[in-house]
Amino acid sequence: MAKKELLKEYEGDDDDESLSNNKEVSRTQFPPNFVFGVATSAYQVEGACNEGGRGPSIWDAFSHTEGKIIDKSNGDLAVDQYHRYKEDIELIAKLGFGSYRFSISWSRIFPAVVKPSAKYNIGKITRMFKWVMPGKVSELLACWRRRVSSNGLGTKVNDEGITYYNNVINALLEKGIQPCITLYHWDLPLHLHETMGGWLNKQIVKYFAIYAETCFASFGDRVKTWITINEPLQTAVNGYDMGEFAPGRRQNSSIEPYLAAHHQILAHAAAVSIYRSKYKDKQGGQIGLVVDCEWAEANSEKTEDKIAAARRLDFQLGWYLDPIYFGDYPEVMHERLGDRLPKFSEEDKELIRNAIDFVGLNHYTTRFIAHITDSPEGGDFYKAQEMDRIVEWEGGEKIGEKAASEWLYVVPWGIRKVLNYIAQRYNNPPIYVTENGMDDEDNDTSPLHEMLDDKLRVVYFKTYLAAVAQAIKDGVDVRGYFAWSLLDNFEWAQGYTKRFGLVYVDYKNGLSRHPKSSAYWFLRFLKGGEGKDVKKD
Repeated sequence: MAKKELLKEYEGDDDDESLSNNKEVSRTQFPPNFVFGVATSAYQVEGACNEGGRGPSIWDAFSHTEGKIIDKSNGDLAVDQYHRYKEDIELIAKLGFGSYRFSISWSRIFPAVVKPSAKYNIGKITRMFKWVMPGKVSELLACWRRRVSSNGLGTKVNDEGITYYNNVINALLEKGIQPCITLYHWDLPLHLHETMGGWLNKQIVKYFAIYAETCFASFGDRVKTWITINEPLQTAVNGYDMGEFAPGRRQNSSIEPYLAAHHQILAHAAAVSIYRSKYKDKQGGQIGLVVDCEWAEANSEKTEDKIAAARRLDFQLGWYLDPIYFGDYPEVMHERLGDRLPKFSEEDKELIRNAIDFVGLNHYTTRFIAHITDSPEGGDFYKAQEMDRIVEWEGGEKIGEKAASEWLYVVPWGIRKVLNYIAQRYNNPPIYVTENGMDDEDNDTSPLHEMLDDKLRVVYFKTYLAAVAQAIKDGVDVRGYFAWSLLDNFEWAQGYTKRFGLVYVDYKNGLSRHPKSSAYWFLRFLKGGEGKDVKKD
C-alpha cells in the first residue's frame, strides 16, 4: 500500500466516525476536566518595554539590530497587553476558554537597575552610537549598559513587576480563568547575556532558580500550573547555532547550542527541585517543561529512512526528555556529537531524574524524513542529523495545505502520532498541548472582513482537535490544549508579517481587537448551546 493510503487509513481507523477529520469535533469527545486555553508570551504581546521598572532583554537588543527582523519592527509596543490586559481577559472569558497560558518577563522581575540619570531609549542610544562610531555600536552598547547597571546581575526584585503580574492573575481568576505561567519564553535579561554569557554559563542555573523561586513565592498561592522553559530547542538552535533568534549567535555552532541546551535542562530541574521541596505541598500545583516537535514520518519503507526519522525525533524530543526520564541524552546524539555533547555529573543526574510533572507539547506541523549524508540545511544541529525534511507525497502533492510561514503545513495526523510516540516512549506521562495553531499573511490591502474570515484556521483547529481526541481514545493521557495564539502579535524574526491570532489586532487603528471566525468557532465548540447564536464560520 502506498504511503498516502497508509496514513489516510491511520487518520480514519477509529471506530467512532464522529472523530473523523471530515466530521465536526465536539467538546463532549474530551474528558469533562480537560483544559482548553489560549496562549501568548510576554515579549510578543506586552509592550511597555521601558515602563514598570522593566529592564532590557536579549530580544530588545536583537530586534533593534539592523537586518534581524524582516519588517524592521520590534516588541517595544507589541500589542500593548501591559495596558490592555483587562480587555484581553474579557475576550478570553467571552470565548469560553478556561485557562490562559502567558509568560512572565524575567527582566520585569529582575531588571538591571538603571540609575535615575540614565533612563534611556534603546533605539535612540543605538542611533547615537552609530553616528559617533559606526563600527563599534555593539561594543559601545555593552559598555554603556554595564555602566548604567548599578545592580550587576540583577538580583533585586522589581516590585512594580510583581504588582503587574499579580493584577493579571487576579483579573483572570475573577473571570474564572486559570493562569498557566511560563517562566521563560526566550526573553533572557540582557545583562545576564552580556556580563556572563547567558545560557552558555552554568551560573545561569543559579540565577534562573532565584527567579523561579521568586515567582513561586509571589504567585504560587493562585497559580497551579507552571512551565519552566518554553521550547529550549529553539533557544539552543536558533539562538546559538543558526543565529536567527536572540541572542543571534553562530560563531561556535558546533558547541554552543548543546551547551545552551544543557544549561536549560539543569535550570529547569533546579526550578522543579525548589518547587517540589518548598512549595508544591502547600500550594498544590504542578510543574512541567514545554518541548516542541515537528512530527517526523519516514519518507519510505527503506530502513535508512526509518532510522533517519527516529533520529530526527531523538534530536527533537529525546534531547530534552531522555535526560529527565532516562538520565542521559539519546545514544544517537552521543554517537554523532561525541565530546561536543556536554556530560551530566552524577549530581546533575540526581537533580534531573524525573524532574517533571507533565510534558508540554508545542506542535504545529509534520515532515517526511529521508536519510541523506549532506544536509541542505545550514547549522550544525541539522547537519548532524543527516536527514532531509520533505513536504511532498510521492506524487508531488504537498503534505498539507500551506499556511503563511514557509515551514507550516496543515497535517493533522501528525499530532496524533507525536502524542502516541511520547506516551509509548516515556510511559504515558500527563501531556498538555501547550501550543497549536497556524498563521495568515498580514495583508495591508485586504479589507477587515476578509482578514477576519480565516476559514483555513477553522479547518486547522477542527482537524487537529479531532486528532487529539483520537489520541485520547488511543489511551494517551492528554489533559489540556492551548490554542496559539489569543492575539496576532510580534512573531519573532518575522515581525508583524505573520498573524497567528484567534483575534485580529489592527496595527493601524489603535491596536483594536476583532475576533476572527476561528474565535467564534471556539466559542461554539466550548459553550455548545450557549454559542448557537454567534457568528457562523
